[in-house]
Amino acid sequence: MTPSPDRYGTDVLATDWRAPKNGRAVEAAATLGDVVEEVETDFCGEIVAVDRDLYTLTLEDRRSRRRTFPLGPGFLLEGRPVILVPPVTRPAPAKPTRTASGSVAVHGAKARVARASRIFVEGRHDAELVEKVWGDDLRIEGVVVEYLGGVDDLAEHLRDHRPGPDRKVGVLVDHLVPGSKESRIAASIARSEVGKHVLIVGHPFIDIWQAVKPSRLGIAAWPDVPRSMDWKHGTCQLLGWPHRDQADIARAWKHVLGGVRGFQDLDPTLLGRVEELIDFVTA
Repeated sequence: MTPSPDRYGTDVLATDWRAPKNGRAVEAAATLGDVVEEVETDFCGEIVAVDRDLYTLTLEDRRSRRRTFPLGPGFLLEGRPVILVPPVTRPAPAKPTRTASGSVAVHGAKARVARASRIFVEGRHDAELVEKVWGDDLRIEGVVVEYLGGVDDLAEHLRDHRPGPDRKVGVLVDHLVPGSKESRIAASIARSEVGKHVLIVGHPFIDIWQAVKPSRLGIAAWPDVPRSMDWKHGTCQLLGWPHRDQADIARAWKHVLGGVRGFQDLDPTLLGRVEELIDFVTA
């Protein structure tokens, strides 16, 4: 015999018949930027302020009107009832005791008025790398780093700067190896009248990128780029990085620079040269 259907449906007492259709309210952090609705007034807006002491939050609607409400129940977040509570605050990280260059950190110190002495580097990437690692030290010492278009422009920059006992110039040159064009320019300036007020040092790398330890970028070594290729484009191509245009090269440099946390990520050859320049212009 076929059982007759239940005329009255399921047992309404078998479930929580008192539960609201949108669910019961749960606690949620009152996070700045979240959009919530206050159910009693139907005021809907973005959370723009939370006051822990007063235990209130301020909402701003799309017409830039603001209203303040007590934290707690009575809000909808994404259509669900919530009990808003102050967001959890994390303690501020401890201030570092060392700068990126390894020097003792001096917290709260104001940057010194810039000296007349300068440090010149060959390119924008060189300047950005020096700033990332030695920037704190240079501000304390009042030393400004300027970048050249290339070492070919060095003599012109020196004529404009007019080096002297109180206007020393330190120069960091790429690929300063015996017999190179860079070494001949450096030797010529050293023999000139301003030579004793100018210190030119260099590193053996073709480009400043190579001063970053390859292990920091997840590669075994910097590739050997044929001389017929532009070094940066060739490096990106051989590493399988995008290299179609200058925007790709800029993104590649951002990746390289992002791998540098401090002096420990750079080749010691570069570290010694930059420290030598800082000592020279601040002596």
